[in-house]
Amino acid sequence: MLNAKFFEEMSSKLSEAVANSPAKDFEKNARALLAQGFSKLDLVTREEFEVLAQRLEKLEARLAALEAQR
Repeated sequence: MLNAKFFEEMSSKLSEAVANSPAKDFEKNARALLAQGFSKLDLVTREEFEVLAQRLEKLEARLAALEAQR
């Protein structure tokens, strides 16, 4: 019968095998390549986007109030 210890050992062995295999190097190189590509793009973080979205909402409400005064 299979037990939790068996699965833990298999998981540990698989993790060790991946860490020592070319797959780990590929992952590291792919991440570096993607990071380099993203750094060339004009991207913002989720936090920056949320701040700008809130600011836009406030400005739109202010503009609507000013237009209503005319």
